[in-house]
Amino acid sequence: MKTFSLMTWGGLCIAALTFVSCSKEAKLQSNNRIAAAAAEADGDGAMLAKLLRANGPQYEFFKVDGKQGGRIKTKQGSIYTFSPNSLVTQSGGPVSGSVDIVIKEILTPSNMIFASRPTATNGGAQLTSYGEFFVRATQAGQDLKLRADSAVAVQVPVVKRPAQDGVPLWGGDTSVIISTSGYNDSNQPVTIPVAASGNQGVSWNPAPGFALFNGTTLNFRLDSLMAWRNCDALTNLPGPKTTILGYFTNFYNPATQTSYGGEEPSMLFFKPAGVNTVVKLYNVILNAPVGRQGLLSYQNSVPIGQAGTFLAITALNGNFFAQKLPVNIPAPPGGQNYAAISFNLAPVTPAALVALIQSMDTP
Repeated sequence: MKTFSLMTWGGLCIAALTFVSCSKEAKLQSNNRIAAAAAEADGDGAMLAKLLRANGPQYEFFKVDGKQGGRIKTKQGSIYTFSPNSLVTQSGGPVSGSVDIVIKEILTPSNMIFASRPTATNGGAQLTSYGEFFVRATQAGQDLKLRADSAVAVQVPVVKRPAQDGVPLWGGDTSVIISTSGYNDSNQPVTIPVAASGNQGVSWNPAPGFALFNGTTLNFRLDSLMAWRNCDALTNLPGPKTTILGYFTNFYNPATQTSYGGEEPSMLFFKPAGVNTVVKLYNVILNAPVGRQGLLSYQNSVPIGQAGTFLAITALNGNFFAQKLPVNIPAPPGGQNYAAISFNLAPVTPAALVALIQSMDTP
């Protein structure tokens, strides 16, 4: 197994600090947006979300012996090793007998779209993804946890993408915490934190440790269950960047502005060429006339000249519409601080939309 130099470790730490500052800013932005708009149920958004979930990554189910541990291999070829006596009850008691294990993995751009888990930072910086992983262990319907000094060893077959020895681990989910005020059962005013889904996808936070390469295998340790762990490297692309405004010239669903939780009826994704990642443009263009409605990127976050593919999707009046558009990100015209890309969506069947999303896996 390879080791880190001080220079490599320092660079990863600097990247992590930059990542945290972006996350804080994005969480505040997302909180303000959710608090400012009452999320309304939209039938078209729910219809699109249902299609995405049905075709996205699914949970896989296994069993191990609580006392002896076990070794699990997923459909994607990943190996999870539970050491003997590593699982305990929530109170810390020993576990023996059969234990149910549930695993979900997200490894490809299409599954990032299907699962609404894009791998860009909350500040808009692009990442190279090595996968997102979730593990749960239960016995007789009760959740188990890992013993304090234990971890699940994970080996993922993957091509080494950037020229680096290790990849930072991140934890996060598709929710942010906002405050809601009301009255309790004694009619006294209270304010409590509530988890709400955010359109940008995952709210990322640094997690302990790093994933290390050993040949063509990525190796890391899961230090907790019931929590997503993601292996993602900041790309740190050089050169000038711009803001992208994606105009839906037709078939834009205005309910997108008040739809949250991965049920937006209009969505826009960008797959950079040669990078295992998907960027979701989730900010709604406000007060736009018909033909210029749509979604925009973070300010000054997209590298000028970058090659890639956009996928615009809309659910409207019970039908699906989409366009896949290869581009090279243009520089803003003179006097403008953004570059506009227009989409002309066409009707698609549910099966054709699924195929379009799956085609985003092309390098």
